[in-house]
Amino acid sequence: MAEQHEFSVSLTLLQGYKFEVDFGEFGQVFSDEPAPLGEGNGPNPSRLLAASVANCLAASLMFAIRKFKEEPGKVSATVNGALERQDGRWRIGKLDVQLQLGNSAEHLPHLERALAQFEDFCVVTQSVRQGIEVSVSVTDSDGTLLKQA
Repeated sequence: MAEQHEFSVSLTLLQGYKFEVDFGEFGQVFSDEPAPLGEGNGPNPSRLLAASVANCLAASLMFAIRKFKEEPGKVSATVNGALERQDGRWRIGKLDVQLQLGNSAEHLPHLERALAQFEDFCVVTQSVRQGIEVSVSVTDSDGTLLKQA
């Protein structure tokens, strides 16, 4: 598979603050600002960024585990974001990402090694961390906390 180092996403204003975000062959989604600015007819850019960070971390964790021919199970993620004033303007100040494995840690003999390296594979999170604090925790299917950073 050839490496792709460039990508393109197009946006078109539909009305107010609602945009159609076109991912080309991958389809479209709508984004909108919440009231009172917009009408809340889709996730706003802050939520799209949070989803991108969580998705990348989850995929990176699966990749790191699967490198050892182990199965993470049904991985899920939740992101809590916090807006804060910085120099008088609203900014995303923090993202807390909770990842949960669908399998128990006892069924993943190489989990410690995977947990030590998976964040380094996440292009989005490592890029975002240049300006936003991102904390990550991982639990297994039993709810056992496996990593907190």
